[in-house]
Amino acid sequence: MKHIFDFLRKISGGKLTQKQVDAADKLIATAYDDVTSMLGIATDEMHVSPSGIDLICNFEGLRLSAYDDGVGVWTIGFGTTKYPNGIRVKKGDTCTVAQARSYMQHDLKEFEQTVNNAVKVEVNQNQFDALVSLAYNIGTNAFKNSTLIKRLNEGNYKAAANQFDAWVNAGGKRMQGLVNRRATEKALFLK
Repeated sequence: MKHIFDFLRKISGGKLTQKQVDAADKLIATAYDDVTSMLGIATDEMHVSPSGIDLICNFEGLRLSAYDDGVGVWTIGFGTTKYPNGIRVKKGDTCTVAQARSYMQHDLKEFEQTVNNAVKVEVNQNQFDALVSLAYNIGTNAFKNSTLIKRLNEGNYKAAANQFDAWVNAGGKRMQGLVNRRATEKALFLK
Protein backbone atom coordinates (compact mmCIF):
# COMPACT_ATOMS: atom_id res chain seq x y z
CA MET A 1 0.00 0.00 0.00
CA LYS A 2 2.90 2.31 0.64
CA HIS A 3 3.62 2.47 -3.09
CA ILE A 4 0.10 3.76 -3.68
CA PHE A 5 0.62 6.59 -1.21
CA ASP A 6 4.08 7.31 -2.60
CA PHE A 7 2.49 7.64 -6.05
CA LEU A 8 -0.29 9.87 -4.70
CA ARG A 9 2.31 12.06 -2.96
CA LYS A 10 4.26 12.30 -6.21
CA ILE A 11 1.29 13.39 -8.32
CA SER A 12 0.09 15.84 -5.69
CA GLY A 13 3.41 17.66 -5.46
CA GLY A 14 4.98 15.85 -2.54
CA LYS A 15 2.51 16.08 0.34
CA LEU A 16 -0.92 14.76 1.18
CA THR A 17 -3.34 16.32 3.59
CA GLN A 18 -4.97 14.15 6.24
CA LYS A 19 -8.23 14.55 4.31
CA GLN A 20 -6.55 13.16 1.16
CA VAL A 21 -5.04 10.24 3.11
CA ASP A 22 -8.43 9.43 4.68
CA ALA A 23 -10.13 9.60 1.25
CA ALA A 24 -7.52 7.27 -0.26
CA ASP A 25 -7.87 4.85 2.68
CA LYS A 26 -11.63 4.79 2.13
CA LEU A 27 -11.25 4.25 -1.61
CA ILE A 28 -8.78 1.39 -1.10
CA ALA A 29 -11.01 -0.24 1.53
CA THR A 30 -14.04 0.06 -0.76
CA ALA A 31 -12.09 -1.45 -3.67
CA TYR A 32 -10.94 -4.30 -1.41
CA ASP A 33 -14.51 -4.95 -0.30
CA ASP A 34 -15.73 -4.86 -3.92
CA VAL A 35 -13.07 -7.32 -5.10
CA THR A 36 -13.61 -9.76 -2.23
CA SER A 37 -17.36 -9.58 -2.79
CA MET A 38 -16.99 -10.09 -6.55
CA LEU A 39 -14.76 -13.12 -5.96
CA GLY A 40 -17.15 -14.50 -3.36
CA ILE A 41 -14.63 -14.24 -0.55
CA ALA A 42 -16.35 -13.87 2.81
CA THR A 43 -14.51 -11.51 5.10
CA ASP A 44 -15.83 -10.05 8.29
CA GLU A 45 -12.32 -9.39 9.47
CA MET A 46 -10.78 -5.97 9.45
CA HIS A 47 -7.32 -5.14 8.15
CA VAL A 48 -4.99 -2.35 9.15
CA SER A 49 -5.16 0.61 6.76
CA PRO A 50 -2.17 2.08 4.90
CA SER A 51 -2.10 4.99 7.35
CA GLY A 52 -2.16 2.46 10.23
CA ILE A 53 0.85 0.71 8.69
CA ASP A 54 2.61 4.08 8.39
CA LEU A 55 1.86 4.76 12.08
CA ILE A 56 3.41 1.46 13.13
CA CYS A 57 6.43 1.94 10.85
CA ASN A 58 7.04 5.44 12.15
CA PHE A 59 7.07 4.29 15.78
CA GLU A 60 8.94 1.04 15.21
CA GLY A 61 11.53 2.56 12.89
CA LEU A 62 13.59 0.47 10.48
CA ARG A 63 16.69 -1.33 11.71
CA LEU A 64 18.52 -3.68 9.35
CA SER A 65 20.71 -5.12 12.12
CA ALA A 66 19.26 -6.90 15.13
CA TYR A 67 19.13 -4.83 18.32
CA ASP A 68 18.12 -5.34 21.92
CA ASP A 69 14.79 -3.53 22.37
CA GLY A 70 15.82 -2.40 25.84
CA VAL A 71 14.25 -5.27 27.75
CA GLY A 72 16.30 -8.13 26.32
CA VAL A 73 14.24 -8.93 23.22
CA TRP A 74 16.23 -9.05 19.98
CA THR A 75 14.41 -7.17 17.26
CA ILE A 76 14.98 -6.43 13.56
CA GLY A 77 13.31 -4.60 10.68
CA PHE A 78 10.11 -2.84 11.74
CA GLY A 79 9.93 -4.43 15.19
CA THR A 80 10.06 -8.11 14.19
CA THR A 81 11.05 -10.41 17.05
CA LYS A 82 10.31 -13.74 15.37
CA TYR A 83 10.85 -14.61 11.71
CA PRO A 84 7.99 -16.09 9.61
CA ASN A 85 9.62 -19.54 10.03
CA GLY A 86 9.20 -19.24 13.83
CA ILE A 87 12.87 -18.67 14.69
CA ARG A 88 13.52 -15.81 17.09
CA VAL A 89 15.69 -12.88 16.04
CA LYS A 90 19.14 -13.09 17.62
CA LYS A 91 22.16 -10.86 18.09
CA GLY A 92 24.13 -10.45 14.85
CA ASP A 93 21.17 -11.00 12.50
CA THR A 94 20.78 -8.64 9.54
CA CYS A 95 18.15 -8.15 6.87
CA THR A 96 17.44 -6.12 3.74
CA VAL A 97 14.70 -3.51 3.46
CA ALA A 98 12.68 -5.95 1.34
CA GLN A 99 13.03 -8.65 4.01
CA ALA A 100 12.03 -6.17 6.74
CA ARG A 101 8.86 -5.32 4.79
CA SER A 102 8.12 -9.00 4.27
CA TYR A 103 8.59 -9.74 7.98
CA MET A 104 6.29 -6.86 8.87
CA GLN A 105 3.55 -8.05 6.51
CA HIS A 106 3.74 -11.46 8.17
CA ASP A 107 3.66 -9.89 11.65
CA LEU A 108 0.72 -7.65 10.73
CA LYS A 109 -1.40 -10.67 9.80
CA GLU A 110 -0.82 -12.14 13.26
CA PHE A 111 -1.70 -8.91 15.05
CA GLU A 112 -4.73 -8.21 12.83
CA GLN A 113 -5.96 -11.71 13.66
CA THR A 114 -5.33 -11.12 17.37
CA VAL A 115 -7.38 -7.92 17.32
CA ASN A 116 -10.14 -9.45 15.19
CA ASN A 117 -10.41 -12.40 17.59
CA ALA A 118 -10.18 -10.39 20.83
CA VAL A 119 -12.58 -7.54 19.99
CA LYS A 120 -16.24 -8.52 20.31
CA VAL A 121 -17.77 -5.07 19.67
CA GLU A 122 -17.87 -2.94 16.55
CA VAL A 123 -14.87 -0.67 15.97
CA ASN A 124 -14.14 1.80 13.21
CA GLN A 125 -10.99 1.75 11.06
CA ASN A 126 -9.17 4.27 13.27
CA GLN A 127 -9.92 2.22 16.37
CA PHE A 128 -8.79 -0.97 14.66
CA ASP A 129 -5.54 0.64 13.48
CA ALA A 130 -4.81 1.94 16.99
CA LEU A 131 -5.49 -1.50 18.48
CA VAL A 132 -3.24 -3.26 15.95
CA SER A 133 -0.46 -0.75 16.68
CA LEU A 134 -0.81 -1.45 20.40
CA ALA A 135 -0.87 -5.24 19.91
CA TYR A 136 2.14 -5.02 17.57
CA ASN A 137 4.06 -3.25 20.33
CA ILE A 138 2.99 -5.11 23.48
CA GLY A 139 2.45 -8.60 22.03
CA THR A 140 -0.57 -10.83 21.55
CA ASN A 141 -0.87 -12.27 25.06
CA ALA A 142 -0.59 -8.92 26.82
CA PHE A 143 -3.11 -7.46 24.38
CA LYS A 144 -5.67 -10.28 24.67
CA ASN A 145 -5.52 -10.22 28.47
CA SER A 146 -5.51 -6.44 28.86
CA THR A 147 -8.01 -4.37 30.81
CA LEU A 148 -8.32 -2.31 27.61
CA ILE A 149 -9.91 -5.28 25.82
CA LYS A 150 -12.14 -6.04 28.81
CA ARG A 151 -13.44 -2.44 28.89
CA LEU A 152 -13.84 -2.35 25.10
CA ASN A 153 -15.81 -5.60 25.01
CA GLU A 154 -18.07 -4.20 27.73
CA GLY A 155 -18.84 -1.41 25.26
CA ASN A 156 -17.05 1.20 27.35
CA TYR A 157 -15.01 2.85 24.58
CA LYS A 158 -13.90 5.80 26.73
CA ALA A 159 -12.56 3.55 29.51
CA ALA A 160 -10.84 1.42 26.84
CA ALA A 161 -9.21 4.53 25.35
CA ASN A 162 -7.93 5.53 28.79
CA GLN A 163 -6.20 2.16 29.10
CA PHE A 164 -3.71 3.11 26.37
CA ASP A 165 -2.08 5.26 29.07
CA ALA A 166 -1.27 2.14 31.13
CA TRP A 167 1.15 0.76 28.52
CA VAL A 168 4.05 3.23 28.84
CA ASN A 169 6.61 1.15 30.74
CA ALA A 170 9.32 -1.19 29.50
CA GLY A 171 11.39 -3.19 31.93
CA GLY A 172 9.61 -1.43 34.79
CA LYS A 173 10.64 2.04 33.58
CA ARG A 174 8.45 4.73 32.07
CA MET A 175 9.66 5.34 28.50
CA GLN A 176 8.97 8.65 26.79
CA GLY A 177 8.82 6.92 23.39
CA LEU A 178 6.01 4.71 24.69
CA VAL A 179 4.24 7.71 26.24
CA ASN A 180 4.32 9.39 22.82
CA ARG A 181 3.18 6.27 20.98
CA ARG A 182 0.30 5.62 23.39
CA ALA A 183 -0.87 9.26 23.14
CA THR A 184 -0.95 8.96 19.34
CA GLU A 185 -2.74 5.59 19.45
CA LYS A 186 -5.27 6.88 21.98
CA ALA A 187 -6.01 9.97 19.89
CA LEU A 188 -6.49 7.77 16.81
CA PHE A 189 -8.75 5.40 18.76
CA LEU A 190 -10.93 8.36 19.80
CA LYS A 191 -11.32 9.59 16.19
